[in-house]
Amino acid sequence: MKSEKEKMIAGELYLAYDQELVNDRFNAKQLLRKLNVDEYVVSEKSNALLKQLIPNSLTNLYIEPPFHCDYGYNIYCGENVYFNVNCVVLDTMPVKIGSNVFFGPGAHIYAASHPLNAIARRTEEFSKPVIIGDDCWIGGGAIICPGVTIGDRCVIGAGAVVTKDIPDDSLAVGNPAKVIRKL
Repeated sequence: MKSEKEKMIAGELYLAYDQELVNDRFNAKQLLRKLNVDEYVVSEKSNALLKQLIPNSLTNLYIEPPFHCDYGYNIYCGENVYFNVNCVVLDTMPVKIGSNVFFGPGAHIYAASHPLNAIARRTEEFSKPVIIGDDCWIGGGAIICPGVTIGDRCVIGAGAVVTKDIPDDSLAVGNPAKVIRKL
């Protein structure tokens, strides 16, 4: 039988209050507190905390605190990724971010979701992966919804709500985000 963590990562319905998941979130919150409060400026200590929090990232991951995530270990970053202040990543499933990707202030990525049925929603959750290609710029306040893939070299306008896949070399804006031109 699968654990709740295995179900979560597989995109199946799972129980978020499973003790293993509660412990994993608690560990992430302890690291986030250190990053967001104790080591607020870039230093060797803050870089070491990022390696613990987001172990599946390559070099040159830069995060302007405050930053928030659920687990950290489900965030996969390429080279040279930058998160501006107040970014949120709900990483209940793998969130894959390419190289040379920049996030404006308050950008959010959601892999987590909930059933539409009110009774099921009381106890169960599910996830869908999010993929962001190389050389993307995600504008401030943009929201990337569960299950979305953003292609390479895209620009997502500030405040956009991305509910569907965006092809390579696209400028997408609005709510819901629509491609308004090729780049």
